[in-house]
Amino acid sequence: MTGAETEDGVPMGERKTVTDFCYLLDKSKQLFNGLRDLPQYGHKQWQSYFGRTFDVYTKLWKFQQQHRQVLDRRYGLKRWQIGEVASKIGQLYYHYYLRTSETSYLNEAFSFYSAIRQRSYYFQVNKEDRPELVVKKLRYYARYIVVCLLLNKMDLVKVLVKELSEEIEEYTRRFNTEDQVEWNLVLQEVAAFVEADPVVVLNESNSALVISSRLQEGSVPPLEQGMVVGQLILADVLIVGNCNNQVKFSELTIDMFRMLQALEREPVNLATQTSKQGLLEPNEKPAKRENPHKYLLYKPTFSQLITFLSASFKELPANSVLLVYLSATGVFPVGHSDYEGPYDFGGVLTNTNRDVVNGETTQKKNQAQKEMHCLHPGDLVPFTRKPLFVIVDSSNSMAYKNFTNLFGQPLVCLLSPTTYPKSVQDQSQHGSLFTLFLYNPLLAFTSVCGLNSVQRGSWNRAQEFLYKVYQDIGQMITRSQTIDQAFLQFFGDEFLRLILIRFVFCSAVLRLHKRFQESQSFPESYPELPKQDTVENSFLHKHILDLASMLNVQSLFLAQFT
Repeated sequence: MTGAETEDGVPMGERKTVTDFCYLLDKSKQLFNGLRDLPQYGHKQWQSYFGRTFDVYTKLWKFQQQHRQVLDRRYGLKRWQIGEVASKIGQLYYHYYLRTSETSYLNEAFSFYSAIRQRSYYFQVNKEDRPELVVKKLRYYARYIVVCLLLNKMDLVKVLVKELSEEIEEYTRRFNTEDQVEWNLVLQEVAAFVEADPVVVLNESNSALVISSRLQEGSVPPLEQGMVVGQLILADVLIVGNCNNQVKFSELTIDMFRMLQALEREPVNLATQTSKQGLLEPNEKPAKRENPHKYLLYKPTFSQLITFLSASFKELPANSVLLVYLSATGVFPVGHSDYEGPYDFGGVLTNTNRDVVNGETTQKKNQAQKEMHCLHPGDLVPFTRKPLFVIVDSSNSMAYKNFTNLFGQPLVCLLSPTTYPKSVQDQSQHGSLFTLFLYNPLLAFTSVCGLNSVQRGSWNRAQEFLYKVYQDIGQMITRSQTIDQAFLQFFGDEFLRLILIRFVFCSAVLRLHKRFQESQSFPESYPELPKQDTVENSFLHKHILDLASMLNVQSLFLAQFT
């Protein structure tokens, strides 16, 4: 027996290879599972842990590539196990995107998920009599679909949904499992999500085009030369979704999804930036921060919401803005009090499910008490010590007009209509019209005009015209002699500038539309905008009629303000 061999005939080098691989595999699983225990809020605690996890997965991935033959022969490495490692790396990049809001990491997640499918890593899983392995494959598909949705790869999403449907059918037929209903619900949710856009843009062959609504180079009207506006930067965003019966997928309602994209730039491919092949380190990101940091809160409890708000507030850099977007069911006040303060107008609902004890809510329904699961305007007052920008999309959004700016910091609240005409209400399951305007004004405009589809040529011409309208709205805001300075304080940030411009456009369109004649059907703001200078400006009025004429829907609009 030579010194290079052990008693069972396996060379020492190969035995060490297997031992090292097992160590890296166990370490990677341990670190990955530990990610669940990290706090969801705060910027600092998680970074070093993510760095260590990336480091181990980088070593594991390279190790299995370098020693594949030995691992195949001595360890019995299966393709689905390689797929599982790749899937975990995809998840790491996706969660890094959620933590940093840098869309470049979505591309990295996509590249790993795409490689799993192209190389058929999970192909053999169906031949093994182990349902838990098939579930891994199904979960991979669900995660891949989420990343494709966020990257607007809708054609691929439809292909993946078809494949997932076939996989679920085979899984339930073979194993007769109890989770069949849950997986079918996943399919229904993603199908509804894909079909949520109310208007389809068609190319020359009448097939649907994918329209991206992320911020693109040159899509924001520049500031006029010499214009004095605030130097504030949008740094942190809380996106809250708690609407009943709204289309959702993977704890992301359609309104949350739209607002998420409205506050991001188009993704950059990191691999082309760094000219490096293979696994990228998380610190290899563009030097300039591309997007504000975001928290996505699906049906949070009141305590969760306040915890995340406090964490954002605490870590908000100097000269920065915190944006809070609330898409939630309205809570209305009960009774009437002599003094009406910021807790007497109701607000929006937070999640009640986690406050149930023995089947009963912990608060008895006493009419004299206020709803404990409501986020009142008063709950946000402590956070107005720093610049705060609030968007409320709710049936009781107007409760948030009752603010008092106690600390003199810039504060703006954009508030949705509280009621819509019945023809528009029918669309609410597929997302709010107000949020649709903030996300993609032309999509919202064509939708409110009852168009189901628009030809690509008409769409492009309308978009070009709309950019000129944006420029004029920007000038209306900055040249107004009576506008509240808070609006100008936020106008230096590109994301907030575009949101404010789209808000004015939305308000003007709905005021002109013949179906929207109730005052409750118009958006409002705190502080109030000077209407004659903005939403009722005759020049803007003419622009909207010209846009309606371009799309041949001018008959739906008033010829003049009443």
